Amino acid sequence: MTSGWGTPMLAEPPLLSVRGLTRIHGPGCPRCLDSTGDAAGRNDCPHCRSVVAIAGVDFDLWPGEILGIIGESGSGKSTVVRLLHLDDRPTQGSIRLRGGDGGCLELTELDGAARRRLRDTRLGIVYQSPHLGLNFAISAGGNIAERLLTAGERRFAAMRERALALLARTEIPRSRLDHRPAQFSGGMQQRLQIARALAPGPELLLLDEVTTGLDVSVQARILDLIMELQHELGVAMVAVTHDLGVARLLAQRTIVMRCGRIVEHGLTDQILEDPQHPYTQQLVMSAL
Repeated sequence: MTSGWGTPMLAEPPLLSVRGLTRIHGPGCPRCLDSTGDAAGRNDCPHCRSVVAIAGVDFDLWPGEILGIIGESGSGKSTVVRLLHLDDRPTQGSIRLRGGDGGCLELTELDGAARRRLRDTRLGIVYQSPHLGLNFAISAGGNIAERLLTAGERRFAAMRERALALLARTEIPRSRLDHRPAQFSGGMQQRLQIARALAPGPELLLLDEVTTGLDVSVQARILDLIMELQHELGVAMVAVTHDLGVARLLAQRTIVMRCGRIVEHGLTDQILEDPQHPYTQQLVMSAL
């Protein structure tokens, strides 16, 4: 059972609640929000030249759900990911993450040390470029161990066991444990990124254009792996993509963004089969 735009009506509260999320690059002015966005067709303020990367973004994410965010370059979707991963701070808005005790943590209020701790233990991210998500100076096993170290693990045997298990699960031969990422193919580098991101057992995994630039057959293997892991581990995911096929395959619900604003949201199949907003209609038509 779902609510108005496809939100699951579950007994449990959402894992993540985002309200009014806004990020303005520049000094900002009182006219920024009214002078930018979908209606204006721009995200740079003509009055103060600030860039409104996103404004008024609202959504919920439930445990075990994959939420898609689609839009063209500059739509603001990657800004949402950076804010969720605590790589940047919003100009205004709220990001609340539910804990195991049922309480909620306001991520925008955390200090630097608390942000790093949360990022190291409860969040994971897989980037479009493996160079952003992997340490190319150390081995595949070292990449996983490095992530475990930041999460607080100190036992060598436990780290090695975890590394071997994750490599096996992401279809990387254990014989490649001591090989560096530069010796891997593009698809294997992405699988290693996924293994590294999952190492501490995060509750939320962020996927930022993870299949862009890969061959079609490699894309299919990566997407199959993501769906299998989501089913097995129950980890919630936010998948940012400009590829409607990726959104259709991965996401139960999808947000469509343009000029930093959400212009349409709902069940993925409904959005892609019967888009209501002219921009979404254009995206769907261009993919046919």
